[in-house]
Amino acid sequence: MSELSVKEAYTSVEEELLEYAHQVGKLAEEEAVFAEANANVSPKVIELLKQTGLTKMMLPQEYDGPKVSIKTFGKVIRTIANYNISAAWLAYLYPLHNMLPSYLPKEGQEEIIQDGGLISDIFAAVGTAKRDGNGYRVSGTWNFVSGVNHSGWVGVGVKLQMPDSDKPETCLPILRTSEVQIVENWDTFGLRGSGSNQIVVDDVYVPMERIFRFENFQDSRRPEDQNYDKDYPLYHVPMFPAFYFGFPEIALGGTERIINEFKKMTEKRVRLMDGVTESESPRSQRVLAEITMEFKAAEALMDQYIDLLVDYEKNGEITPASEFFAIRTKIIKTCSEIGLRILLTLGGGALYKGGPIELFFRDILAVATHKTSLYEDSVAAYGQELFGFDSGVRG
Repeated sequence: MSELSVKEAYTSVEEELLEYAHQVGKLAEEEAVFAEANANVSPKVIELLKQTGLTKMMLPQEYDGPKVSIKTFGKVIRTIANYNISAAWLAYLYPLHNMLPSYLPKEGQEEIIQDGGLISDIFAAVGTAKRDGNGYRVSGTWNFVSGVNHSGWVGVGVKLQMPDSDKPETCLPILRTSEVQIVENWDTFGLRGSGSNQIVVDDVYVPMERIFRFENFQDSRRPEDQNYDKDYPLYHVPMFPAFYFGFPEIALGGTERIINEFKKMTEKRVRLMDGVTESESPRSQRVLAEITMEFKAAEALMDQYIDLLVDYEKNGEITPASEFFAIRTKIIKTCSEIGLRILLTLGGGALYKGGPIELFFRDILAVATHKTSLYEDSVAAYGQELFGFDSGVRG
């Protein structure tokens, strides 16, 4: 295929996926009341995600993946976040998690991918595992398992001693959700539709071929089977910075929406205190100009983040994990500050429950509270690296 034909193929796939993203986003916005009431995205939204193939967009080509770039993946997620942030959260995590089997031995890949079920996971290594024949028996309790109610599989973090290792390592055994207990304890003020519930696992057997050894792949970035898709983008980027890149995309998509809502609400608004139409007032003109500039700066940081990911190997693998961490959290912090300024500028009229400003602001703040989005942690780590110390962060 010629270079032009390849470019045209990528463009065609991207356009199709973005059209699907708009469809999913519009449905999720219509179903937002359901998600808020039930602390779970509507089953209709999940079904459309699956029907459109968005949940499979990051599978390697050998499993019929559409050969999507990381940049396109980000555009899809950001598009959905323009309509509903909880839906974008799951639309990001499902295709991301659904590529986990790509790192497993062939037998594990075949079993999970051909089953077709969605995958959720939780990396926190708070579980236990004991050896049993050609596998391990896993037990534990994990919180914050986004989308688990709709998943066929769930990966859980444990520390275990693999037969070929001289020390315990953090792994992710992948279990069928039918083997775990789901405790619906997700009752939060933001990201309610993510359904990030608790799971309890009691002595569930997991064969060796379904255990994801992410400490290995954090270094190699390649699957064990040498006959792999050499063009697959996630095999050539640092694992955790790539795993987390969607969170600032989600924040940007939601912030873009509330800036537009602010502009619409302000254009015809007349302040009772002085009778001035806000769109003609230097006050709101200044606010709109400043938040737009801040948003553009955050977009530029997102572009830099993607470039550093995509060019990681070409650049000699020199970008530290803490730099990715700091860029990502700076974007999210900027987005949350833009949201706060919009809320404080609009006043009490923006507080009504269910309104777009109130809903998107809550969800953006919830994105900012995720453990991989904490700004103070990131700048502390990045500062250590800038002075030559090892921060120990993974991305």
